[in-house]
Amino acid sequence: MGETGLHRAQTSMVLATALYRGSHLVAGIAGVVQHQWDRPFQWLALTAAIASSALVYATAARRGRLVPRIVWIDVLTIGCLLPFGTYLWGGAHQPASIAWVMLLGGSASAFAAAALRVRPAVAATALLVATHLLGYLLVGADAAVTGGHLNALVFSAVVSGVLWWYFRRQGALLDAANERALVAEAHRARYAERISHHRALHDTVLATLTAISAGGVDANTTEMRHRCAREAAYLRRLIEQSDDQGSGSEIRTALEESVRAAEALGLRVTLRYHEPPTVPGETALAFGQAVAEALNNVHRHAGTGHAYLTVTGDSGRLVVTVVDQGRGFDASLGSGGLGLTRSVHERMRDIGGRATVDGAPGEGVSVELRWPR
Repeated sequence: MGETGLHRAQTSMVLATALYRGSHLVAGIAGVVQHQWDRPFQWLALTAAIASSALVYATAARRGRLVPRIVWIDVLTIGCLLPFGTYLWGGAHQPASIAWVMLLGGSASAFAAAALRVRPAVAATALLVATHLLGYLLVGADAAVTGGHLNALVFSAVVSGVLWWYFRRQGALLDAANERALVAEAHRARYAERISHHRALHDTVLATLTAISAGGVDANTTEMRHRCAREAAYLRRLIEQSDDQGSGSEIRTALEESVRAAEALGLRVTLRYHEPPTVPGETALAFGQAVAEALNNVHRHAGTGHAYLTVTGDSGRLVVTVVDQGRGFDASLGSGGLGLTRSVHERMRDIGGRATVDGAPGEGVSVELRWPR
């Protein structure tokens, strides 16, 4: 399954807040280098801000979203404690010298709005406002500077929260649109499958019944009995499919075509489905071609007129097996003589799957096709 709309929203929000924090770190580096390069604690504070930011985004990269616990650590250390540390030990006793540290509070409030629920985000923003108000009072900042900074703190959280809401809404709309598209595609696939079966019924079962009812053929001949048996097996598969309309319509269609082609040559095929997964169209086509060649090998080399085809889903993987109880061969000697190398093994490799051939003289042959590997 592809990336969900929510995951895309989370990724976009992580990127947006990363750019915002990055702009604050750049301002902090410039401020320390230009005006406070001789104060060791300022460098220590800058290192702590960079380390906290790296922790926030390292965990976000692993989880695909901002992690609330890590965001709280950033809010408390960088947003609340760092301003007082630079005041007490970094010599930041003027508004201009503490400004770069205060600036980081804006991105901390943005983190809180993007990562926390509404009440915790409001609490984190209120805590930042209170500590930054006290910090600017300690350095004697005037009302305009203090008010402008507190306004920036609050509106950083508001803008971040609105942006996160918008990203989530767009992600939900995208997921809904993708779901509608998948449903529509499934309907189209089922319709195409029905049309294919209708045509096959017209060309096989209906044609046979019409010929018999018109008296044009002798229903007691061996050839006609074999034909009726093949078409009865086809009808039986249709009934089984109608009872199990879960998934895998494309793979069912591709395999049915291969089975009908083999039955036209006189091979009887017993086909069973067990919840096959939905696979891409090119994968279904490759499986159909590989199965066709496996059935051809049964018809040409096995010395039996009956093959067994099983289709299952194994933990999201598609597994198809073709088994016969014919004369078999020594699988350890290779399968090139049976024509499986190019038609089966290579086709499966081309789609990222694999084929396994197992056999022994007098014990038949089993061909297993698995995707993905």
